Amino acid sequence: MMKNLLHLFTILSILCIVESCSLLSAAGITSQGQPTKEVEGTLTSTTANSSVNVDHSKWDILLKKYVNKKGLVDYKGFQNDRAALTSYLDQLSSLSPSNNWSVQELLAYYINLYNAVTVDLILDNPNVKSIKDTDAPWTKNRVTVNGRNLSLAGIENGILRKMNEPRIHFAINCASISCPPLLREAYTAGSINEQLDRATRDFINSEKNNIKKNNVELSSIFDFYTKDFYRGSNESLIPYINEYATVKVNTNAAVTFLPYNWDLNDQQ
Repeated sequence: MMKNLLHLFTILSILCIVESCSLLSAAGITSQGQPTKEVEGTLTSTTANSSVNVDHSKWDILLKKYVNKKGLVDYKGFQNDRAALTSYLDQLSSLSPSNNWSVQELLAYYINLYNAVTVDLILDNPNVKSIKDTDAPWTKNRVTVNGRNLSLAGIENGILRKMNEPRIHFAINCASISCPPLLREAYTAGSINEQLDRATRDFINSEKNNIKKNNVELSSIFDFYTKDFYRGSNESLIPYINEYATVKVNTNAAVTFLPYNWDLNDQQ
């Protein structure tokens, strides 16, 4: 009897460990075996230093067709090209990202993957008014890469945020009004630095922030991920803001955060 109980306890313990690992992966605490090569120094755009150059042209065509200049998405129109989106996601799923890929290729790959999976999630739920109305939008596994299931949180927190490039926060789009606009082109290794720089500069100087010399109202993105934007031991958001803002902010300016609008970024 005691032997059977010990056997049962062992099985339950293993199941708990497996479940815990799954939850950690879904929440993005682990990279789930995906490479997380860090950006070292200044990121440059190049395709010359990677074992693989991924073709993102399928996604580029869809973005130019269904995303407007404001970064809003024509989800109804996108439904008509669902097969093309599925084909692109299948293409990404069939690849095996590794440390033999350049950091440029990895950034472009996972940013595009995140955005394409997010669009696919909304197309799966055509009547929602917000991504938050879907089933576990960020923690449910939604795509398989190299045999491993990934959630949106897993891609963002477990992979992209570990790559030491805070500009990714202005490149990935959560299908919401307060999110940075969805770029009307696919991210590519050959243009990644310029694309990230443009996305960051455009977002910081947009109406989604209110930046004045002595008073700064920032998007809640800077509240959600505050430490990602610190510069060394300086625990302040202002140095990062001043890298991109057209209005330069005093170092002792008051900083508050604006409410986040989770309404769908749908074209009306």
